[in-house]
Amino acid sequence: MKVPFAIPDCGVEEINEVISVIKSGWLTTASRCAKFEEDFARFIGTKHALAVNSATAALHLGLEALGIKAGDKVLIPTFTFTATAEVVRYLGADPVFVDCDRETFCVTATHMDKALKVQGSPEEWSRQVGNSTGQAGFRVQDVKAIIPVHFGGHPCDMDPISEFAKENGLKVMEDAAHAIPTRYKGRLVGAFGDITCFSFYANKTMTTGEGGMLCTDDDEIAKRVKVMRLHGINRDVWDRFSTGASWEYDVVAPGFKYNMPDINAALGICQLRKVELFREKRERIAKIYYEELGEIPGLILPRLHCDIKDHSWYIFVVLIDRDRTKVGIGRNEFIDEMTKRNIGTSVHYKPLHRMTYYREKYGLKPEMFPNAEWVFERCVSLPMFSAMSDEQLGYVVDNVKDILG
Repeated sequence: MKVPFAIPDCGVEEINEVISVIKSGWLTTASRCAKFEEDFARFIGTKHALAVNSATAALHLGLEALGIKAGDKVLIPTFTFTATAEVVRYLGADPVFVDCDRETFCVTATHMDKALKVQGSPEEWSRQVGNSTGQAGFRVQDVKAIIPVHFGGHPCDMDPISEFAKENGLKVMEDAAHAIPTRYKGRLVGAFGDITCFSFYANKTMTTGEGGMLCTDDDEIAKRVKVMRLHGINRDVWDRFSTGASWEYDVVAPGFKYNMPDINAALGICQLRKVELFREKRERIAKIYYEELGEIPGLILPRLHCDIKDHSWYIFVVLIDRDRTKVGIGRNEFIDEMTKRNIGTSVHYKPLHRMTYYREKYGLKPEMFPNAEWVFERCVSLPMFSAMSDEQLGYVVDNVKDILG
């Protein structure tokens, strides 16, 4: 048997919707995109939902709309995908990397506060780490925003994060690439910060193939994003090609090419209708993992600080503690064994402070991020997708048990 790490869950409805778009003769951004935005805003409960071609694009547009500029600092977790950091650099600003929680892998207000107090003070940083290199020395007043990441679909603790942002005069842009549909205290993630950015990449809980969405209740932010997502043009470009429409338009800013085509939006319309079902299927898989794998020595399952129903279950990250396993096997050996048995796995993530660019540019050291280091040395993601069959799930469970003794 072969079990992929993840595959999209698409059916006849998605196929028919895409065929309909092709037959319409209009393949790029138009009415399907507009409907997807309307449906998504209604689902999340925000005033605006703006479709783009990736979550990375949404993050970039969001920071630009918040006024982030060269020399500014933005607090982000080190335990995340590179997109969270690279969009800060797009604008000439600097990410300030923050450690994560060992159990949820999310960033917390406590870790952000420590980053401000320690890394913003060369003296304090030198005392704690033993040198004054790295991120130390930035002016706290240069920190303009924070990007909490709802890691793996587990919600960040947004109340203290929001309070921390308010106390320090910081904008909040949530990276919810993993978090559709994730809930925090019963409310869907999407309206806690100034901006929230979602991903519809192929392995996400719902997909458009490639795509993203920016949600906000702020009219001015939405207005800026609408202009900047398509070349800085001051009107919807597709209106210019409608019969009888005026060709006239203006470029009011040097924008980007970040629009979502209707073919992708057509997938999104169908997938959004099923997203709660997809989440329930993933939750069922998670429950079986907990039931079947919970007693294996050395295998640490995800620790929840939320209700299991509030988690999107985008990924199921386990930790392998070599010293506690019966067979003395570590994360990398475990992955090798799973690969031999045709079971897909992944690692989410190699922390950004270990990546060459960020390590060298900002003088980052492992001892700056002890929790992220501890998690990274042990973490591996097991297969998790809503289309997984019972046979595939059983095969994964049996082989995890066999490998770990």
